[in-house]
Amino acid sequence: MTGNRALILDFGGVVTRTLFETHDITERALGLEPGTLNWRGPFDADNDVLWASMQKREITERDYWMQRTREVGKLVGEDWTDMQTFVQRARGAEAELVLRPEARDAITRAKAAGLKLAILSNELDLFYGVEFRKRFPLIDLFDVIVDATYTKILKPDPRAYEQVISEIGLPRDACVFVDDQLKNIEGAQAVNLPCVHFDVTRPADGYARALSMLGL
Repeated sequence: MTGNRALILDFGGVVTRTLFETHDITERALGLEPGTLNWRGPFDADNDVLWASMQKREITERDYWMQRTREVGKLVGEDWTDMQTFVQRARGAEAELVLRPEARDAITRAKAAGLKLAILSNELDLFYGVEFRKRFPLIDLFDVIVDATYTKILKPDPRAYEQVISEIGLPRDACVFVDDQLKNIEGAQAVNLPCVHFDVTRPADGYARALSMLGL
């Protein structure tokens, strides 16, 4: 029965389109010339040295985004010291534009089938801000939100996964966790939580696999 199963989603990159995919929106919002932002992360990994460093775990994901935050702030003549400023200035007023169409389809399909829905994020409110989350389409469909902005427990710490499993109230083998960062998938595997490593360049495939594992 799907009602006894749960889909657990990372937020940034899985539910939302990545900042790499919305450079055009960012450039318009900040008054930058088209093409100014040329770092593309997984969409052009060979030409994003900083991204490669993060994938090698020489720097953290937060280190990566703080560097990009400072760079973009300088482009507009400002000193940005937090990711929240970047996200809100770049696209905070356009929550609908950053929702992945594939995420919308998967979330509504899962909800209609009676699955429980959860978000397990390292930085939902830290990056996007509380007001953005309140405006975000479909956010009210989620039964559980575990955000390390408040818990201070970052994936891949086992306690992060254990908390969301506990709050969902189902056995871990009745859940499927979806994340785009390999280290977070390895964290899920370490606690025997079924999972899907989400490829942001092929979002439909990731959601199809997750729903299939849940019987949809």
